[in-house]
Parts: sequence; structure tokens; C-alpha cells
Amino acid sequence: MSERIDPHAALTAEIQRIVTDELTRATADLETARSQPERGFHETRKRLKKLRALFRLVRSADRPFWNAENIRLRDVARGLAGAREAAALVETVDRLARANPRESGSGGLAPIREALVRNHDRIVRDRTGQDSLVEEAIRAIEDGRCSVEACVLPHDPQAAADILADGAASALRRASRALEQARKHGREDDFHELRKGVKDHWTHLTLLASFWPTPVKSRRKQVGSLGDRLGELNDLFVLQELIDRRDESLGVDGDVQLLQRLLRRSEKKLRKKCLDEAEKLLDLRPAKLGRRLADHYREDAGEAPRLH
Repeated sequence: MSERIDPHAALTAEIQRIVTDELTRATADLETARSQPERGFHETRKRLKKLRALFRLVRSADRPFWNAENIRLRDVARGLAGAREAAALVETVDRLARANPRESGSGGLAPIREALVRNHDRIVRDRTGQDSLVEEAIRAIEDGRCSVEACVLPHDPQAAADILADGAASALRRASRALEQARKHGREDDFHELRKGVKDHWTHLTLLASFWPTPVKSRRKQVGSLGDRLGELNDLFVLQELIDRRDESLGVDGDVQLLQRLLRRSEKKLRKKCLDEAEKLLDLRPAKLGRRLADHYREDAGEAPRLH
């Protein structure tokens, strides 16, 4: 989503423009999925995740409406996840092998990788119901586009600024709360919430780049890197869940024991790295940032900033 919200234009028109463009591209990605399911579904899901972050950005304008649209796209994305999640497991094993060449050099992870590749290939080859899945997703996306086309956001720049500032500050608060819980308890759900908050913040940095306090470009790059690392950590959690379920498709006990040992080592390092980076990046005060964003938006829109 390369579009930026233009403070010189009405907020309703800007949100509708971005949503229409992204959903049009998502529909094209779904058409691609008919012949290239993994690629098409993956690109569709990425667009829908970014749009959900946009919906959360403007949610305070009408919470029931934007929550419903968020759920609509969430449900579509969930239905398209299979092949990508299977591919992520293979990529996770590959990262573990690269990070631990001595232990994996003898090919100890090869049987597990082969099993995961077979599972991925089976999902990709299984086209049962794929056309109906694509059609259902396209219908849901079209319904969402029509719904957003009928929405009305405040035209007044003062009110529009408050909505955007509130959404951006809320994402930061969510990420900061998750960071606190992850540091305190270290639960997988805490890191998952941290990842979602970071991803929302990353999207908001793009949408609000025209009036975000500088330097926005370098911050967006750093936040994006943190989001990627949190994604890798989540992949480790998912692979560990397979082991915990004693999934026999992973291979013999010796192979699984090696995998688990490498998982624990990599998870420990990645947890620390994610927490350290998040500490540095989430040290902003959400309320103060919100006020600055609102003032910058109003100034760009030709309105006098509020006195605080």
C-alpha cells in the first residue's frame, strides 16, 4: 500500500480511494490464484492485512462499522491461508539450517524438511473447492468495497485530524502494552499481539507519511524489520506446536529432537532481539505523538493547529 492520505483532500474520499484501489488489486490477485494459488492467495492476504490496519486507523469515526469491515476481511484472509502457512514452515526449517550449519550439516533436518515440502505440495495440488473459494472471496471483497463506498467520514479537517491521530496513537499503545506483557510473561500470545501492533504501526507510517513527524522513512524501515523478525519468531512458535502435537509426519524421534534443540536456541535469541528492538522503537509517547500528528494534518489542510 504505497498510497498516502492527502490532508488537502476530504478524508472520506481518501479512504475510499485507497480501499477501492487495494481491493481492485486484491481481486486481480485472486484471479491469479486460479492458476497460481500460493502466489495469488499470499498477495491477496498481504493487501487485506494492510487494509485492516487502515480500518483500525479510522475506527474511532464509527466503531461498529469499521469493526464489521475488519471482520469481513479477516474472514476472507483466514480462508486463504493454507498454502502460505505450509510454505512458511519449510522456510523456517531452512532458516534454522542456515543459522546452525554445524548441527544441520549432516542432513539431520532433511527428513523433516522433505515431510513439510510434501505437505505443502499436497495442499497446492489439491484444487478441490478452489474455484468456489476464489468466487466467495471475490464476492466478499466486492461487498466490502460497496460498503466502504457508502461510508461518510468527517469533512472538517479538525475532526479528521483527531480520527487519524487517535488511530495512530491506539496502534502504538497496543504495541507498547504487548511489549510490556511479552517482557513480563514471554507468552506466545504476547508476542503475537506485539507483532500485530507493530504491523499496524508500520502501515500507519506509510498512510500518514505526509504529515508524520520526521524522520519517517528510516523509522518505517526499522519498524518493518522488527515486524519481519516477529514474523520469524511466530513461525518458530508454529513449528513448535507441530512438535507438541507429536505430528508423526515430521519424522523419527532423533530428527525431531534435533529440530527442537535448534528451535529453542533460535527462539531464545530471536525473543531477545525482538524485545530489544521493540524497546527502542516503541519509546514514543502515544498521546504526544497523536497531538503532533493532528497539528501537522491541520496545518497541511490549511487549518490552524489547536493549542494544547
